[in-house]
Amino acid sequence: MFIATLIAADRLVQGDISAVSDRLADAGCAPVVGGWLDEGSAADFPFALAPDAARVALEGVFAGADVVVQPMEGRAKVLLVADMDSTMITVECIDELADFAGLKPEIAAITERAMRGELDFEGALDARVALLKGLDAGAIDRCLAERVRIMPGARELVRTMRSRGGTAVLVSGGFTRFAEPVAAEIGFDRAIANVLEIKDGRLTGTVARPIVGSSTKEETLLASLAERGLAPELSMAVGDGANDLAMIRRAGLGVAYHAKPIVAEAAAARIDNGDLTALLWAQGIARRDWIVA
Repeated sequence: MFIATLIAADRLVQGDISAVSDRLADAGCAPVVGGWLDEGSAADFPFALAPDAARVALEGVFAGADVVVQPMEGRAKVLLVADMDSTMITVECIDELADFAGLKPEIAAITERAMRGELDFEGALDARVALLKGLDAGAIDRCLAERVRIMPGARELVRTMRSRGGTAVLVSGGFTRFAEPVAAEIGFDRAIANVLEIKDGRLTGTVARPIVGSSTKEETLLASLAERGLAPELSMAVGDGANDLAMIRRAGLGVAYHAKPIVAEAAAARIDNGDLTALLWAQGIARRDWIVA
């Protein structure tokens, strides 16, 4: 069996329930009776056949709503591996840090190309960090305090999964000086990120090796599964940029979150409208069971 979950950024109505069931039937998916997970916010639709046809029939059809289609078995995940920038937080840290050096437009343009998969991630990271050479390291703490904001739904997602016995790992192509406090604030088990090299209180323009990139994210997912003896289908990976693709493809449920086109096209699920709490509904977890503090 499979399940399609319709998740509203605003509100669903009863007519949406009927429309989903009709579309699944027309697509040959053999739906059974669906209904509310949380009335007005999310609804579940079990069906027996053709999950790819279900996605085609439902994705992008309901304005302001996201659809997640997946096998029913293993729907509740036990491992979350997540990107940080523009996923668990609302900004790209290197772009905001560049603003303190008066270089945000130049560096943000490189970031955008790298996230779209147009540039090699490692080379793009080196190029951007080199431009920050000589920046007072105190700008990192200012940037963290003034610019970094937690993505809506991040705390609920991570804390709820961990309260149910899950493990959550933050793996970022960004920097430990941001990732470690962000991970602690949200509630992750641990954080993995790059180390900005600093000498005499200023950035040297270099990043310590090895660089945390796409392969590190994929390896972290696989190692975390092995550590807990979990089947891959019990994992979820979420990110928005090209260096998240490998882990998204290997996870039981790979999620493109407000993502670049190259990621949205490849992921098994995409969240374009809602916040990160959509990934709790996708697991069948009703709002009453969320950990919100």
